[in-house]
Parts: sequence; C-alpha cells; structure tokens
Amino acid sequence: MSFQKLDALGRKLEALEHALAILGADEATHMAVGGGEKRAEAMANLAGMYHAQSTAPEIRDWLEAAKAEGLSEDQRLALGEFERVYVNATCLPTEFVERRTAATMRSEQLWRELRPTGDWDAFLPALEGVVALVREEAQLRADALGLAPYDALMEQYDPGNRTAELDKVFADLKAFLTDFVPQALGVQEKRLADRPLKPLTGPYPIEKQRELGLAAMRAAGFDFTHGSLAVSHHPFCGGVPTDVRMTTRYRTDEFLSSLMGVLHETGHALYEQGLPKDWSHWPLGKARGMGIHESQSLFVEMQVARSPEFWQFALPLVHLHLGEDAIPGWEVEDVLAKVNFVERGYIRVDADEVTYPLHVILRYELEQDLVSGKLEVSQIPEAWDAKMTQYLGISTINDPKDGPMQDVHWPAGIFGYFPSYTLGAMIAAQQWAALEKDIPDARGQIAKGDFAAVNDWRAQNIWLQASRWSTPDLIRRATGEPLNAGYFKAHLKRRYG
Repeated sequence: MSFQKLDALGRKLEALEHALAILGADEATHMAVGGGEKRAEAMANLAGMYHAQSTAPEIRDWLEAAKAEGLSEDQRLALGEFERVYVNATCLPTEFVERRTAATMRSEQLWRELRPTGDWDAFLPALEGVVALVREEAQLRADALGLAPYDALMEQYDPGNRTAELDKVFADLKAFLTDFVPQALGVQEKRLADRPLKPLTGPYPIEKQRELGLAAMRAAGFDFTHGSLAVSHHPFCGGVPTDVRMTTRYRTDEFLSSLMGVLHETGHALYEQGLPKDWSHWPLGKARGMGIHESQSLFVEMQVARSPEFWQFALPLVHLHLGEDAIPGWEVEDVLAKVNFVERGYIRVDADEVTYPLHVILRYELEQDLVSGKLEVSQIPEAWDAKMTQYLGISTINDPKDGPMQDVHWPAGIFGYFPSYTLGAMIAAQQWAALEKDIPDARGQIAKGDFAAVNDWRAQNIWLQASRWSTPDLIRRATGEPLNAGYFKAHLKRRYG
C-alpha cells in the first residue's frame, strides 16, 4: 500500500532529523572548536540525504495512490500533511536553492562583520541581492501553492495564516499599543515613585543559578528522563521530543535574565515532550508552526512566570537555591517591578512585553512592501525610522546598527517569520483566558507550584493535537474562537495599566 510506503519513509526521515538535531545541539554546547569543519561536513551530507529522500519523484505517485486507499481519520490527516510538506519541499528548483544558500551565507557573514560599525552602505549591495532572491522565492512558492507571494512565505512558518486576516489583527493591536505605551510608562513612573526598583546585589554563582533553573523546570513539568539543560551563547530549545536539549546563558551580576530564559525555553520543551508519540515519524506529529510554538514558550514566560502568583511560589525557591541574602528585603512586588519593567528601546530582542509587538509589526509591514516591490532596499533606513518614530517615539535614522541592521533574519533571507513572535504572544493570552474559564483556580494552583491541571489542559488542547489542524483552526478549537487581539490587550491592561 502506498500509505505504508509513506509511513516507512517517515521513519527514515525521522531518524535523519534526530541525528541532525542532536548534532546541531551538540555543536552549540559541547563540541570542541576544532571539530567544526568535520561537523559541518557530516551535517551537510546528512542534510543532503534528507533532502534527496524527502523530495524523491516517486513520493508524488505514493501520495496520489494513497488517496484511494481506505485510511483511518488520522491516516487521512497525515496524508494531507505529507502532501503539504512535499509540495513545500519541491517547489524550489535545486539551482535556485544553491543560489539562495550561497547568497544568504555571504550576506549573513558580511552582516556579522559590518553590524558592529553600522556600515549600511557597505552592506546594501548584499541585502539587495538577498531581497531579489526572496522576491523570486516568494513567486515560486506562490505559483506552487496558489497563494499570494507573502502568504506563501508565511506558510513555511505558520500554515494557514494569511495577511488578509493578520493585517486586521495587527492594525488593531498597533492602534491600541501606540496609545497604551505612554499610559503604561506613566503608571510605571507613579509606581516607582512609591516603590523604587531595588538593585540586584550579586555575585550569583553560576552553579547555584543552574540549580534554581532546574528546580523551576521541574516544577513547570519538564521531564528530565527526556531532556537536559546546558549552556550556549544564545538560549535555545533543540534536540528531539524524546531527548530535548535546552540551553541558557548566565550572568553573575544578576540571575533573572537566565531564569526567565530557562522558563521561556521550558515552554518550548514542554510542547515538544507533549507531542503524540505514535505520530512522531509523520509530519502530522510535529509541532504546528512557529506561532503556536512561540505561544507555548510565552505562555510559561509571560502569562505564568511574570505573574504575582508564580512569584509567591518562586521567591522561596530563590532563597533556597541562591541563599537568603541573594535579594535581601525583596518582596513579590519588587521582583514584578524588575521583570515587568517597560521602556522604549531600539532592540527587539531586549524589548519588554508591551513594546515588543510594535517592533514586530514594523518589520511585518516593511517585509510586505519589500516583497511586493513597493519598497526598495535602499529606502529601508528612512522607512524604518518613520515607523520607529511613529510607533515608539524614537529615531534610528543615524543608527543602522540598532535599526535595520540589528536582526539576522533579513541578511539570512528569512522573510515571513517575524509575525510568529507577536502571534505567539496573542495566542498565549487567548489560551490563558480559555484555560481560566475551564480551571477557575488556575492562579491559585500556580501560587502553590502545582502546574498539573494547567499542563493537562495544554496537552489536550494544543500538544496532543500536533499538526492535525492549520494554525487558525487550532486556535479556534483550543479557545473556542478565532485569533482575537482583545485577550492580549486585556492582559496588558491588567498587568501594566
């Protein structure tokens, strides 16, 4: 039977994915410096094997033949996802992939070299070449998928999302935030006048911070028989569902950034560990896109770990692992003032929960104009500055380093990904609202360090659904309604208004 052939192919591809994921995680954490060349060679060969097997011409015949077979509902859904992945993998000619890979690698290397000095003029030709290739890719994908060009790019990261719907949601959120940011800053100023920020008084030994992070992971539900925590230059969650490789980084002068990073990555890890085991070798068994994945990490970090209830539970953990004198005299309100501090800033990755979506919306709008040809690369600095001034009240016109050169996404040719970050924040808020209707005492349980019911709700409604549904359908099924920015706005008002 043809579906059995697809099933067997899925197991072979899963094995290659496993090897690539573990080799990649090891490279970032434990590999000796001298191992880089051979590691790159090994991973390139494995990636080549994966691409050749996943795009073999006979797969198209198997897909067509399997449609006539008597399949179960799960198999039928799996077949649809097999086909979606195959079409997405084969819509770009090999010659184009080679050109794009070479151009984006050179562009990214040049970006690393030029970003420290913000030399936009020297970087401009490389980025112009990348954007030309992105436009070409967008059209190739659009022709194969029957979508508009930018929608076809987004389909790689969040299947089912379309600009027609996102434009409305983001426009509503943008209008709210441009008014709410000054309001939140005003409220914060009054609070700090009554209760000033307390300084962190390190040093905080790394080993003690690690023990604190492990305790928080354990409480949140991380399964240490199927995962571990290491150190890397940039925190990530990698590996595979049966062997999740989580990382963080430490500073000895403060501990909150590492702890929040650990909790964010734990959200990703719980999703991976909670995916259905029986489908692990099917595309159907994979996580449903980056917006949903980011919603799971932001659910833990933002909805839970920056709440007063969480810190009722976590503050004693800090004292236990870092010592009673780690934050002398601190109360829950002092921690919340620190972890929920709002400020207008240039750098997206350092932005707080209130201003962060405006950074993403800015890029989303510019990306659409770049892909359509409405905006040329040479015009980016002025267009970027205009939106930064309008949305955040700060100018980047003479600072490309902290303006359009700050992110690696565009130099690397990654377009259509930015929306996932803010989608994740909105989905997380909407999930929390739906969960609290079903579990009215959820906050009280978290205050006691009990995450069992919260995680069970997420498992049933998100994790075990894997890729059965498109991103919009999964949101609707989990929460009872389509994506609604109102929940995120209400969350911000409660916390910062």
